[in-house]
Amino acid sequence: MRIAILADIHGNLPALEAALADVERQHPDRLIIAGDIVDGGPDSAACWERVKAVGCPVLRGNHERYVYDFGTEQADPQWADPQFAPLHVARAELSQDQISELAGLPFRWTDPDAPGLLVVHASPRSDNDSVFAYTPEEIVSTMFSGAEGVPLIVRGHNHFCAQREWSGGRIVTSGSVGLTQDGNPSAQYVLLERDTLERDGWRVRHRMVRYDVAATLRRFHDSGYLDKAGPMGRLFYREVATGTHQVVPFLRYQTYRRQAGTYKTLSEAVDRFIAGA
Repeated sequence: MRIAILADIHGNLPALEAALADVERQHPDRLIIAGDIVDGGPDSAACWERVKAVGCPVLRGNHERYVYDFGTEQADPQWADPQFAPLHVARAELSQDQISELAGLPFRWTDPDAPGLLVVHASPRSDNDSVFAYTPEEIVSTMFSGAEGVPLIVRGHNHFCAQREWSGGRIVTSGSVGLTQDGNPSAQYVLLERDTLERDGWRVRHRMVRYDVAATLRRFHDSGYLDKAGPMGRLFYREVATGTHQVVPFLRYQTYRRQAGTYKTLSEAVDRFIAGA
């Protein structure tokens, strides 16, 4: 059995199409989409419709939750701030029917035909847990409580390819289709194949697919996304263009500048961040 797992598309349609074309060439038995289809790039609605058309299992990620919680009692009050303008754009782009579909997505995937495999977006506990090489074992164990003894857990959320051993098995981070952050602008996903020679019964291969990055960058302009998403849209644009982490480091930088009393406008803060000031 071969299983392809894609995650973190983030409204990047050319990257999604390239990844799906490569998946087709690999002839997997199953395809799983592990969340964060929307929000970040200029084509959230088109990516969701394309994923639906594939007809495969789809999990919800934290960005699906942001979209369907936005404007409700569950929304974080900070989401109304200009720094969340990309979320506002994604929310406005999606119809109410599409938002309801996102809200109904499951949190995890298992299948008797794929024994020993669990797929989640971030962790079984939360759609927003990050796992790094340096994350302490006790914190990982808290995130994955209840999944002890599962030979292979595949997740997305962190936009890089990684593997680490845990509880006698492996936790594999798939990489991102639409917003890679390892300095390599590409569409990345993971391909699993049953292999009795592997301890957990699965051979894991990370796939990197070149796509038309310039086409996505044109969509940022032609769709009006950059104007509507404001300064934060510029940072998502830079993530696509460079394949590097921009948004979260900026938010940390912004917090520091506020505490230091040097923060003025969001646009100025983004300008200074990009300039390295």
